[in-house]
Amino acid sequence: MREAFGAVFDVEPGYLNTASIGVPPRHVADAVAAAHERWRRGQDTSSSFNEVVEISREAFGRLIGVPATSVACGATVSQFVSLVAQALPAGSKVFLQDGEFTSVTLPFVAAGHQIVSTVDEADLVAVSVVQSADGAVADLDALRASGKPVLLDVSQAAGWMPLSLAWADFVVGVAYKWLMSPRGAAWMAVRPDRLESLRPLAANWYSTEENYGTRLVLRPDARRFDLSPTWFAHVGAAVALPWIATLDLEAVRAHCVNLTDHLMTGLGLTPNGSAIVSVDVPHVSGVVSSVRAGRTRFACHLYNTVEDIDRVLKALG
Repeated sequence: MREAFGAVFDVEPGYLNTASIGVPPRHVADAVAAAHERWRRGQDTSSSFNEVVEISREAFGRLIGVPATSVACGATVSQFVSLVAQALPAGSKVFLQDGEFTSVTLPFVAAGHQIVSTVDEADLVAVSVVQSADGAVADLDALRASGKPVLLDVSQAAGWMPLSLAWADFVVGVAYKWLMSPRGAAWMAVRPDRLESLRPLAANWYSTEENYGTRLVLRPDARRFDLSPTWFAHVGAAVALPWIATLDLEAVRAHCVNLTDHLMTGLGLTPNGSAIVSVDVPHVSGVVSSVRAGRTRFACHLYNTVEDIDRVLKALG
């Protein structure tokens, strides 16, 4: 059991894998367990989950600096990126960062768009705020100054990094990493002036409030792009995200980066200012990490401690 930022975690020592799966605080896991118990007893209806969906929607908006009316709820990043990719004119030029995660890249490839190597020649820039493979942090000021339409993936940033992204055209992110919620919830923020540029390719009862028939009556805001929600994922997100939104995220960032800095300097390497680092070292016994692009990836979140890092340094010493 560990206590961090006012919450209790049951995470085991040496867990440095949040970039793959975030570990929930006890009160989030308890809320999901209670929802499963209600399900087991037949105590819910589909409308029982409407409130948690709206709570998670609003909290994701707070975490990236946009109102709830700009946020659509779905299940995966690739679903939302595909919505943007299919809306672009045929043969559009898209800038994608080298080594970018496929949930961001492949929807544009599948749509037949041209992938370009510089921002200047792009019709759209699609990048992760923090890269999954190595933790590299995007230069958001430069992207904003470029004046190019931008799609940002915050899956590896929201939850440890303060964000203010109302300027971006599209912002996507998932629940199950740094937001410490069950897999199955994702969100996309759409800047209000870009709503009409997208078509609701997966229009459904939840995005239209029409249960039967062929009338397509779209909601007036970003909810027109909702998928029918994965209920238990939103139960957890409705507890985790509002709690995270109350935290001092500058302090969370400092905590995480101080730990990765300690790891990198202990290995004689240059820190990267991120909660994620990628190093050319073998697997460390007693530590949970991942291998990405042939290198071992370590990720530090608010529940990690210097003892976790020292466990790595001692094993590699």
